Amino acid sequence: MRRMTCHVRLVVCAAAVCAAMTATAIVNAQGRTVWNGVYTDAQAERARQTFDSICTQCHTQAPGGSTRGGAVSGDKFWTAFTQKSVGDLLAYVSKNMPNGNGGSLPASTYNDLIALILKANGFPAGTVEVAPEAVAGVQIIPKDGPGELPANVLARVVGCLKKDGSDWVLTSATAPDRIDKVGMGTGDATRPLGTKSFTLKFVLTKLDAFVGQRMSVSGMLIGAGGVDGINVTTVNRVAETCP
Repeated sequence: MRRMTCHVRLVVCAAAVCAAMTATAIVNAQGRTVWNGVYTDAQAERARQTFDSICTQCHTQAPGGSTRGGAVSGDKFWTAFTQKSVGDLLAYVSKNMPNGNGGSLPASTYNDLIALILKANGFPAGTVEVAPEAVAGVQIIPKDGPGELPANVLARVVGCLKKDGSDWVLTSATAPDRIDKVGMGTGDATRPLGTKSFTLKFVLTKLDAFVGQRMSVSGMLIGAGGVDGINVTTVNRVAETCP
């Protein structure tokens, strides 16, 4: 009877371990986001004195902004960093802040300040502190998913070039990818296309020879998600046929 009990316990334990491993695999497969708890409350609290003594000269934690740098939460935060990573946020703050004296604070202080910024934006705390290696791939996205990129964000789309009256249009296009540098992206020639359509605005390049071909377009989104078009910076042919 004891052997059977032990055997049952081992089976139960094994099942629990498998379940935990499966859950971990799902999280890893889906990728971590700011909603998974990537800082601690204690870390955010450590940053308050630094923020109050240095950062408030230009910034405020509350949405709405201040005289120079503005708010580190709310619409300004989302416009600047949505669909980027917490690693990108940490790198930006470390390089550029305090204004005019970037990189002058200890690395640990920058880590703590990012924790405070995440807390100010209402993201939940967790059990692991912000550190470069821990937040490199953590996505900054709304709770219900990536959604549309804000207006006036630099982005890249790939699609088929078409002339519609006097307008150049990209059809069968991918969703906009947020970028920091204009130009073609890796895999633009072969990546799966989408169902979106974008009007190309302020095009300075002659495109008549590229009608019906696959193009990679970089520029500023006009309207959320580029609903009113793309203010074009670069246009590059990436394949002669499309789709």
